[in-house]
Amino acid sequence: MGIIKDNFSKIREQCQELILTDKQMEEIMRRVLKEINNGLHKETQPTADVKCFITYVQDLPNGKEKGKFLALDLGGTNFRVLLIHLKDENDFEMLSKIYAIPQSIMLGSGTQLFDHIAECLANFMKEHAVYDEKLPLGFTFSFPLTQLGLTKGMLARWTKGFNCSGVVGEDVVQLLKDAIARRGDVQIEICAILNDTTGTLMSCAWKNHNCRIGLIVGTGSNACYVEKVENCEMFDGYKDPNKQHVLINTEWGAFGDNGALDFVRTEYDREIDHFSINKGRQIQEKMISGMYMGELARLAIVKFTKAGLLFGGVGSDILFKRGQFFTKYVSEIESDKPGTYSYCRDVLDELGLEHATDEDCANVRYICECVSSRAAHLVSAGIAALINKMDEKSVTVGVDGSVYRFHPKFHDLMVQKIKQFVKPDISFDLMLSEGGSGRGAALVAAVAGREAP
Repeated sequence: MGIIKDNFSKIREQCQELILTDKQMEEIMRRVLKEINNGLHKETQPTADVKCFITYVQDLPNGKEKGKFLALDLGGTNFRVLLIHLKDENDFEMLSKIYAIPQSIMLGSGTQLFDHIAECLANFMKEHAVYDEKLPLGFTFSFPLTQLGLTKGMLARWTKGFNCSGVVGEDVVQLLKDAIARRGDVQIEICAILNDTTGTLMSCAWKNHNCRIGLIVGTGSNACYVEKVENCEMFDGYKDPNKQHVLINTEWGAFGDNGALDFVRTEYDREIDHFSINKGRQIQEKMISGMYMGELARLAIVKFTKAGLLFGGVGSDILFKRGQFFTKYVSEIESDKPGTYSYCRDVLDELGLEHATDEDCANVRYICECVSSRAAHLVSAGIAALINKMDEKSVTVGVDGSVYRFHPKFHDLMVQKIKQFVKPDISFDLMLSEGGSGRGAALVAAVAGREAP
């Protein structure tokens, strides 16, 4: 029993570096705010890590938007095409289909990628009998974009495992238009390009007019928020005197690229970065998102196994293989009721660790909790900083993404931590986005249509 107890306390001791103190949280909030201000100012924006791209979305939905809209949602290893029929306020019909993007296309040419998307769009329109209609489309493109207008956005860089040639620095709306024109069989009017965070905010704002922040915690992590136009020095073109606000896509996944998070990074974070395809980039995202969370937990589990503190020092080929401890395992393991390990055992069995004891299960669960809590707290530091910056008395944060949606405690961890760090006179709530960024894309197109003369 002494050895087991000792193992447990040794693991707890070595996991301390994954637990953020209140002092560290306050420092992270200070640094996030500094980076956001750098992104907003003309002088510092070119070298800023947190780019704070202007989205040119200046109107939130008012619930009166009506009609049929297409939405295209590209942000990971698959994309969705949606047909959305907005009827009366809060009443809508949504049909959607998910299409895969093969690895060969993710790493191929931009032409291949957009031809594939255009083909899927045309097939979808045929299936849903809107092949002959000219429909407005909102395009959710969840990669860093420098926007020059509502329908013009240049790809700043690929993230999330994509590396298509001939797209960086190009206008992705034009690339999609060209692919549609090459087919010549469907009529689509692209009304807006937006990020999934903007889509999430718009989707939630349709139901809740208090929504001022959109947050994604999924394959990647990012946030957008409502900023005063007067603070946005990078706003280009005509400024409508009647519109005082604009949505800012922070691209905060890159927070820390300049070393601002080094004081809380661990050997696991450094190893993940070292083996990633975008070394030195998206540092905060690598500490938070679903693309990396499982691997962070795996690296800690491997370290403790090799030190003889887990599984009697006996691992397995699967455990020792990079990328084989999926983020969904973290959610499953933490779904077990306290003192029970049925999900945990299922996961460990899949990994070839049938010899795990209850103590091993308790330790694996503790490691997972440390990794996911740190992610939730890092996100909370950013959200609390944005809420305090906006300084509105009541704010709704629209949230989407697989980690937030499926992790059993992520929502509660965030609420608790944000509450601790927002100004005492501000009230907030977190709202899960229904219909996600896809519906948001249709709403941006609808609002653009509403504004059109």
